[in-house]
Amino acid sequence: MVVPVYNVEPLLAACLDSILAQPVKDLEVVIVDDGSTDGSVATAQRYAQRRRQVRLIVQENGGVSRARNVAVEHCTGDLVTFVDPDDVLPPDAWRPMLRALARTGSDFAVGTMERVDADGTRTQPPLLKRNHARERLGVTIDDVPLMIADVFPCNKIFRMDFWRRQELAFPVDLRYEDQVLSTQAFLGATAFDVLTDVVYAWSMRADQSSATQARGRHENLSDRLDTKQMTVDLVRRHGNPVLWDTLHREALPIDMWEHFRAAVAATTEDPDRYWATLRTGLLAIWNDATVPFEYTAVPAGQRLMGWLVGQDRRDDLARLVAQIDGPGVPVSEGRYLHPWVDQPGVPPVLSSVRTPCA
Repeated sequence: MVVPVYNVEPLLAACLDSILAQPVKDLEVVIVDDGSTDGSVATAQRYAQRRRQVRLIVQENGGVSRARNVAVEHCTGDLVTFVDPDDVLPPDAWRPMLRALARTGSDFAVGTMERVDADGTRTQPPLLKRNHARERLGVTIDDVPLMIADVFPCNKIFRMDFWRRQELAFPVDLRYEDQVLSTQAFLGATAFDVLTDVVYAWSMRADQSSATQARGRHENLSDRLDTKQMTVDLVRRHGNPVLWDTLHREALPIDMWEHFRAAVAATTEDPDRYWATLRTGLLAIWNDATVPFEYTAVPAGQRLMGWLVGQDRRDDLARLVAQIDGPGVPVSEGRYLHPWVDQPGVPPVLSSVRTPCA
């Protein structure tokens, strides 16, 4: 199994302890330190010296994709999975997936995940909850098209022969690389197993300010749109119209609201360039030939944001965001949408649905 490491010294020991506590035989842990400048290397070295299961590779900083790809090249087992170094595995996390693979012979197994907030609250994102509501063994992506929204590598165990046969690798020099890798795996699999078990705990740090600021950087937006377009191209070649519709309607739009907000935030770098890239990228993916953004499955407030971007109405988007965030009528009532959806020219799909922005 693979652990990419970069400047996570305070968290790494807990992560590695949770991995080494898993009750599995023949465990191999390949750590790739990606040019850390803190004490991460020293921590990893201690584990590599004391535990025969742990191997450490040190390289110059090249990004998480390169680190993961290098680690996979050094794995010698029949199966591979991934753990991020700021997360802690639940006890016996892998057993459900290992049992399923032994039973079915599928190419990989995928369990569900819990989000663990800084206060210890555990939740499942809505799409994960829907996808993992019941067990489905030996299925394909055409059987369960909504699984295309499961873009996480850490809640999956892959057969190494499948990985190599499909020539899977994380795209380098891009953020949000998980989406492309997972799409390639789902499209290439003869069969995979979907489980109801929680197999991974995804830790959310208390300070999310850096992530919030990053959304306002042009390179962050550009990478997000690039990986979405790469996913669109892969699914187009697959040729299943139901999967194509599911991708555009339910999977791809779920995180766009972050960039709609960033487009009108005071902290956004080079706002004119950001707006132009956002609008061009949105209309390239969501349009009359696919699914217009206002017809996606995200909450109506987000659909209205996307429609305003497509209409090149930046000032109106700023007013909408300010209205959502400001005092007055509770967002849960959804009444803040009324001045917008009742305007002439607003699509009926927005005028008829008055649900709040998530």
